[in-house]
Amino acid sequence: MTAPYRIGIIGAGAVADLHAEAIAHIEDATLVAACRRSEAPGRAFAERHGCTWYPAYEALLDEAAPDVVIVATPSGAHLSPTEAAAQRGIHVLCEKPLEITTDRVDRMIAVADVHGIRLGGIFQQRFSDVMRVMREAVSEGRLGDLAAATASVPWWRDDAYYDGTWKGTQALDGGGALINQSIHALDALQWMVAGTMDLGPHEHPVAEVYAFTDVRGHDPAHMEGEDTAVAVLRWRNGALGHVLGSTALYPGSQQRLRVAGRDGTIELLEEEIVQWQFREPRPEDDTVRQRFGAQRGASGASDPMAIDYEGHARNIKAFLDGIEGTHRFGLDGHAARKAVALVEAIYRSAETGRAVHLD
Repeated sequence: MTAPYRIGIIGAGAVADLHAEAIAHIEDATLVAACRRSEAPGRAFAERHGCTWYPAYEALLDEAAPDVVIVATPSGAHLSPTEAAAQRGIHVLCEKPLEITTDRVDRMIAVADVHGIRLGGIFQQRFSDVMRVMREAVSEGRLGDLAAATASVPWWRDDAYYDGTWKGTQALDGGGALINQSIHALDALQWMVAGTMDLGPHEHPVAEVYAFTDVRGHDPAHMEGEDTAVAVLRWRNGALGHVLGSTALYPGSQQRLRVAGRDGTIELLEEEIVQWQFREPRPEDDTVRQRFGAQRGASGASDPMAIDYEGHARNIKAFLDGIEGTHRFGLDGHAARKAVALVEAIYRSAETGRAVHLD
């Protein structure tokens, strides 16, 4: 496009400010409209970011007629606005998770295909420099045959975070700490390990999971989903792994990813590389350690808004580039679905007390 992409935001809640700030830093994009049912906060958002407020997404789609909408409603309310946008030929970029079940995700993918629009997901961690450097090393085989790939998200959210909100509900959150907070780490981990395998677009890098979930730090009467989940993974390449996802671990610690094999180990604490060691070192390894060895970056360990807009800006920019075909966008509906499929399998295992295979 020669003119900037005209973007609308459906769901002008807390995370929408990050999206608006990100859009403001993208040269070929402009925010034209935002939807929020509550008038006072909706108008306040529109005034802050210089766009038009709409009380309903149908009005936004019809009257503002954006090129792209970012869907940032509660997780279990992503499907309907996606269907409405697709029917009008408007591209959709959707906040994580794409939806709360794979069945609903599949409906989103299908409607996008029928109407010929692009559907993409937001997992901004994939677009950080350190994640990309880490994935490149894993994909090149520098770790040798992988033995383990693990993720830990030991976070904290206070009672007020859940009380009287959609968070932690089955209908709109689809669960608790795993599908809401820890899904970023799950997506990043499966994306990294997938780089070592020759997978088809619908194949999942995880073969099998066994899991437990519980509510340990909050009142179960105020929370339908879990606040703590632990899962053991068997990856499709034979490696093993485990996942901890929690919002019950006061005061909250930083996210940790570790991928390791017989030829090396990479360990990442938020955006700081704490181990970058290989059997066969390269001259550029010292540069990587110096560049990423002393930066913690923003963390949502105890504050859900303690992140900046840069990752979102890169994610949105990559999606816009993919619409025109100048770059392949690696987070289309099928790619974003894999994190939901993994969460779904973990929940099913915890519910049934049995191992669950991902087809």
